[in-house]
Amino acid sequence: FSCRTNDQLVAFLSRYRDMNFLKSHGRDNARFIRKQGLDRLFLECDTHMWRLGDRKIPEGITVDGGSDWFLLNRKFVEYVTFSNDDLVTKMKRFYSYTLLPAESFFHTVLENSPFCDSMVDNNLRITNWNRKLGCKCQYKHIVDWCGCSPNDFKPADFHRFQQTARPTFFARKFEAVVNQEIIGQLDYYLYGNYPSGTPGLRSYWENVFEEPDGLGSLSDVALTMFHSFSRLGLRRAETSLHAAGDSSCRYYPMGHPVSIHLYFLADRFQGFLIRHHATNLAVSKLETLETWVMPKKVFKIASPPSDFGRLQFSEIGTEWDAKERLFRNFGGLLGPTDEPVGMQKWGKGPNVTVTVIWVDPINVIAATYDILIESSAEFTHYKPPLNLPLRPGVWTIKILHHWVQVAETKFLVTPLTFSNQQPIKQEEAIKFHSGPPKNAYMEQSFQGLNPVLNIPVSAARADQAKRNAALVGARLEAWVDSLVSSVWSAVDVCSVGATACPVLQGCAQTAWSSLSPDPKSELGPVKPDGRLR
Repeated sequence: FSCRTNDQLVAFLSRYRDMNFLKSHGRDNARFIRKQGLDRLFLECDTHMWRLGDRKIPEGITVDGGSDWFLLNRKFVEYVTFSNDDLVTKMKRFYSYTLLPAESFFHTVLENSPFCDSMVDNNLRITNWNRKLGCKCQYKHIVDWCGCSPNDFKPADFHRFQQTARPTFFARKFEAVVNQEIIGQLDYYLYGNYPSGTPGLRSYWENVFEEPDGLGSLSDVALTMFHSFSRLGLRRAETSLHAAGDSSCRYYPMGHPVSIHLYFLADRFQGFLIRHHATNLAVSKLETLETWVMPKKVFKIASPPSDFGRLQFSEIGTEWDAKERLFRNFGGLLGPTDEPVGMQKWGKGPNVTVTVIWVDPINVIAATYDILIESSAEFTHYKPPLNLPLRPGVWTIKILHHWVQVAETKFLVTPLTFSNQQPIKQEEAIKFHSGPPKNAYMEQSFQGLNPVLNIPVSAARADQAKRNAALVGARLEAWVDSLVSSVWSAVDVCSVGATACPVLQGCAQTAWSSLSPDPKSELGPVKPDGRLR
């Protein structure tokens, strides 16, 4: 992301057009080689980076490296691209089996080449390093090594773009799903405020599915939930017109969703926007609608509140990002074969131990564990090793201090209406929807805690769950919709095109739709000065 104007960048690079700007690690070379794994042989295969063994650094070469963000002049780029001399040829071969070649190849070639005097130890960038959070081996599932990754900028970091101690023209990282406000601040700083009344400045839409992507890009859990969201929207449309006997706002769902967006307002997740087709029953014509569904608040502090005040929030999800401290699975769409993580956010205070209890939809206590919360802890997270499949329904997480409940939260494990993107068959439904083998989520049974925690076990609920597990077709959809509507609400529905329903607003006239105006994100023709606005 640029943190200076184009004019400033052009003027600077014109003045120093013969230089190459790269940031060196600036530390002990031997330590850098070990840390980067340059003395190891790596091979990429099956979307995984494999460490094969040890190797020697070529003799007579000064190895250097650092950031893989740099600015190189044309002469050096042509040399690296077209030269057949020994240095370039050997380095290309050596770095073909390197974990992160871009973080060292150009530095090493430049420093050992005739262009070495052109190197400036500054890549003209500000990088938001927070090693305490960014060095958590979070990519271990795809690479046989541990590395670090910078954090996203937030509004508190804005002063760093105004520094003049060294020339900087770019900054990373920015991510609108984490924080859009800082992007707006920098935009206004460089190019001035938008006119008063400009729509969409605090909104952000991120597309996660379009029809041409194909259904294969969606999990069965996501497809199940998005279909249910569409049906919730149609029910919302039907109840919006109260005229007796008028069916102009009654619809029958048709086909799969055609577009899905995440929707954020003022850096808070507001839910999903689902664009979908439906037949208007009054005129028997196909219409395209967009439904906005929002998660209901499920975290509750105990009433009356205890004197334990450190817990601020708790949430269950998957794809926990320990660096940005959020769930990347926005909305927490979970199915029977998912492995959920429990997260708690804490205020400062004395060291304490809390007990976390996971209760399934028929009041089977699936897991219980203690967490020591240190005085400086801000977040804790833990994934209990639960046997799968998880029983579908609304789960409850209870958080206790000295065995007194201080808070609880809930999360939905949705039954699946699809398996491999096809309507699920009864045999598969029973397999996925009956809970774990022998009703045991772990080797240890926590059944003795039910009376202690006043969590009654009901044979009737267990029998109903068994019957639900065999549902398919419309009855399965009805079960899914009843569960989904307990933790999600259809906030609004709009029409993408012509509609026979008189109370539906056009999507382009709403403030929330993915089709509503968003001037800050529109790309028009480039102006003569190289700017978009």
